[in-house]
Amino acid sequence: MTTRRKRTTPSADVYAEEEAAARRTNVNSLAVLGAHERAVRHLEELVLGAVHAQDEEEERKSRDDDDDEEEEETLDRLQPPPIKRAAWIDEDDELDEEVDMKHRFRSDLMRGDAESTMTKQKLQQRMREQFQKSMGGAPSWAIGGRKLTTDDEEEEEEEDKDDDLLRRTGTLVASSDVLPSGVLKMKKCLHANAARPSEDRLTSVQFHPTAQVVMTAGLDCSLSLFQVDGKTNAKIQSVHLDRFPVHKACFSRHGDTVIATSLKNKMFYVYDMMEGRVTPVHTVRGLNEARVKEFSVCPDGGALLLTGSRGYLHTLTLKPMSVRAQTKEVVSSMKMNGDVSGVAFSRDGSKVFANSEEGEVYVWDVRSSRCLSKFADDGCVRATSIATSPNGQYLACGSQAGVVNVYLQEACLNSASPRPLKAMMNLLTSATSLTFNPTSEILAMASRAEDEGVRLRKSVHRASCLHFSPHSGFFSLANNKGHAPLFRLLHYTSF
Repeated sequence: MTTRRKRTTPSADVYAEEEAAARRTNVNSLAVLGAHERAVRHLEELVLGAVHAQDEEEERKSRDDDDDEEEEETLDRLQPPPIKRAAWIDEDDELDEEVDMKHRFRSDLMRGDAESTMTKQKLQQRMREQFQKSMGGAPSWAIGGRKLTTDDEEEEEEEDKDDDLLRRTGTLVASSDVLPSGVLKMKKCLHANAARPSEDRLTSVQFHPTAQVVMTAGLDCSLSLFQVDGKTNAKIQSVHLDRFPVHKACFSRHGDTVIATSLKNKMFYVYDMMEGRVTPVHTVRGLNEARVKEFSVCPDGGALLLTGSRGYLHTLTLKPMSVRAQTKEVVSSMKMNGDVSGVAFSRDGSKVFANSEEGEVYVWDVRSSRCLSKFADDGCVRATSIATSPNGQYLACGSQAGVVNVYLQEACLNSASPRPLKAMMNLLTSATSLTFNPTSEILAMASRAEDEGVRLRKSVHRASCLHFSPHSGFFSLANNKGHAPLFRLLHYTSF
């Protein structure tokens, strides 16, 4: 039972006391809440890494900001209808949506017949756990963005000095002497992707920049990660991209994500390995191209260089993407005569070497998008590929005739008609792939036009991509049979 009292007007002192009491109550409540959130953040850092916890905190603050929420809703309404997403990760759907786990790319994540379906949230967590378990815990590049220091590397080398190369995951210290001239000694190992060969032509193979991991991708719409030991090469994870045959896949500079493009799509995917999240990039602001196919990751890690049509090269920013903001932007473009055949960065990323199908080589300043130099590749009628050496000394240019000219980069910058140091004529068909090893002592050449078209090893079939491990201990390639043959280069003692 309530009793009504005559309404009176409180004095100013009463208002002041009530306001002070309310303020003390709010301060106490916020202190308790802050302590709870600090504990939660600490747990997240232990499980997922500091970077993930910071991202969650930023998203929580964004949800609390009414103005930002209204702006995001407006942007959502302006977005075009989404294209179908990757097979099991679709960030725009509710995380509690059930996913069929009997799909051949997800069945290895099941822990029993009872898990025939799983929520997207649980699946994402399972993928994260599987990746970290295979890596022996959260890798250093995923914990707060910290890179391995020299002390870290020396400590790892000391702990496993008996079998560093084949058992450890992480950056190892290179200690090889100068490669002697003559026959290159190598040992054929189990295929890098033997645990899960591609069902169609393999288009990409790349070693992780800091971990003992190799990535493969191909026309069967899949992307896979394997832990390299030369003996079992255990599969870490496979991702299926629905109706998206992969033309090229590449690690970001620090190896925390993979960028993948297709044959006829303007859209491309970014795969966050630690989060187990596949994000489609539908729109690139300022990009007037029918498709995104060829690209290179800039050495500074902050941008992609997209190869366009009609001689265009576009620099695309690689800023972190949120769930709602998936639009990227072209910040600059460069134009040459004729179509682009290949692109390669200088050691510091300040310059781009690009050759056209007409056989001309252009040197661009990345910052200003200005052409610094242009010359004709000696004797080239139709150019097919280009590569720079990691030590910043050499430039290799491949042609349709199979001839590969090697120049000094300094001469290419200072002369309008540089002469090649050496012309290599080992290939009988078009030189479609070129790559130097990390010490710049080996140049690998391949042709996808004919079987055995690799000048390093026989029985490789038609190769479309070549790559060396971070310290040249291993070499692999992607072939038309869906395999990634793996070779151990015996001269080098580190992965």
